[in-house]
Amino acid sequence: MVWRIAKLAARQRLRLTFAFAAVIAASIFQLWIPQLLGDSVDRALSLLTDPQADTGPVRTRLIASAALLVMAGGLRGGFAMLYTYLGESMGQRVAYRLRMAYYEQLQRLSFSYHDRSHAGDILSRGILDIEGVRMFVNTAMLRTVFLAILIGAGAYLMISTDWRLGLISLSFVPIVAWRASVSRLKLRRTWLERQRKMGELTTVMEENLGGMRVVRAFAAEDYEMSKFDKKSNEALALSNETIGIWVRNSTFMTFAFLSVWAVIVWVGGLNVIDGEMTVGELVKFLAYMGMLQMPVRQLGMMVNGYARATTSGTRLFEILDLVPEIRDKPGAKDLEAPEGAVRFSNVHFSYGDEPVLRGVSFEARPGHTIGIVGPPGSGKSTIAHLIPRFYDCTSGSISIDGHDVRDVTLDSLRHAVGVVEQDTFMFSTTVYENAAYGEPYSRRADVEHATDMAQLHRYVDSLPLGYDTLVGERGVTLSGGQRQRLSIARSIVLRPSVIVFDDSTAAIDAATEQRIRAALADVTKDRTVIIISHRLSSLMHADEILFIEDGRVAERGSHEDLIAQGGKYLALYELQIRPAMDLGVERGPLLDSGEGARS
Repeated sequence: MVWRIAKLAARQRLRLTFAFAAVIAASIFQLWIPQLLGDSVDRALSLLTDPQADTGPVRTRLIASAALLVMAGGLRGGFAMLYTYLGESMGQRVAYRLRMAYYEQLQRLSFSYHDRSHAGDILSRGILDIEGVRMFVNTAMLRTVFLAILIGAGAYLMISTDWRLGLISLSFVPIVAWRASVSRLKLRRTWLERQRKMGELTTVMEENLGGMRVVRAFAAEDYEMSKFDKKSNEALALSNETIGIWVRNSTFMTFAFLSVWAVIVWVGGLNVIDGEMTVGELVKFLAYMGMLQMPVRQLGMMVNGYARATTSGTRLFEILDLVPEIRDKPGAKDLEAPEGAVRFSNVHFSYGDEPVLRGVSFEARPGHTIGIVGPPGSGKSTIAHLIPRFYDCTSGSISIDGHDVRDVTLDSLRHAVGVVEQDTFMFSTTVYENAAYGEPYSRRADVEHATDMAQLHRYVDSLPLGYDTLVGERGVTLSGGQRQRLSIARSIVLRPSVIVFDDSTAAIDAATEQRIRAALADVTKDRTVIIISHRLSSLMHADEILFIEDGRVAERGSHEDLIAQGGKYLALYELQIRPAMDLGVERGPLLDSGEGARS
């Protein structure tokens, strides 16, 4: 996973090259500083040990050493700033690419994936996990190179000066490496669990905001608070555990370093007393140790960066590596100028192990309307979802104009098939942009014509801002019927060859539904229309009606034929329509039409 993330950063070759050059330069100037300090101390001490010496040259060299120290420190800081900036820049670009790739993948993944995934977990991966990968580039990848150079070169310089003190100085490295490895494994586990808990927490919040009206209606605020508090406390406990692991290991590593530093002061001091080394050489050792203190303290941060990156990267690439179940076949061709003849041939479909459709067959032609009715859970909406390939049938085939829907491109198929669902979704934008969602560059006149046919134009035109009125999140400012009519207009704008109404008029009164159908008569006369509804008044006019039960076509025929058969359709008709007629209830325009009169 680390290598995979590093390869993403490596695509920015120019930035990465300059960043590594800046890291090497910063390391060199960092390593030069102890050498300058040691030489300066020895020169200053020479003035004390030899009062008769000429002080002029020594003072000059001291001033030069001070100037070099300032220069080395400035250059070290400048190059450190450069590689930090480049590292952060590369991290942000990696995050941008991952964010776009992740969002694109979510658009391509099949409905079956979204059916079994929580929105909170998807959001958590797309925000928190991408942030964890982004931080890796600067806090771990470049810092690893910087610390490796400092520790490696510093070890060589110390051993070359005094091998015994050098080995003592480096004795803390195995201890630190061991603790770093242990903490990395623990941190990876806790980070993974914490990210999962944050996904659950996001899900709870997302559901609460989406169902705020239900929460208020049932006075369930206290219950929602307790549910959120429970998930929040679980995330907090994992955060505390993560912090505890990091603090304990960082403290232990710092203690090991300071203990070795104390030994160096003691042993080195004895060597100076015995004349085996100069004070300046001891200062060099101490300065090198002081220089290594920063890398040691940062090892905990670096290990944390690796742990978080591997955890976040694993969660993120789990999604990016998924192959969509519904995708274009190699060599798939566009469905060009489709007429819209739909044929179901012995279609079976299952959600997992649960069969939904069993051998469904029918044909719908342009200018021909198919009505589908049946009890809840019988498979009506599944038929609507199979035509545009939201799912693939388990066996059998579905074709449009003789082309199997699995052999044509998804883009062309979904432009040819317009599905108007009962559960409409509105975006937090204007009425115009919602209506023109499928064709963003539609002419204003086309959008207004579509909303007029959907019996919504008069209402929209009465609004202060007209079509520029914001509908609010999920279309909250519109009624259920208005959202359904806007959804119908959205499909009309596309001018599809096949229009599927999946209980799309359930929230619309019968009179308005009749006006919509009359307005759509010209649009649908040369198109294939499939109407799925639990309300018989919505589809009694259809050329052929299918009564679906337990995933099978139990009855089929026109309204009159099905009434004459005296089966399940008649029983439903008696339940829905006959009582109102027998009670003398005034019939709406739909029942007063010719189709209703025939019944």
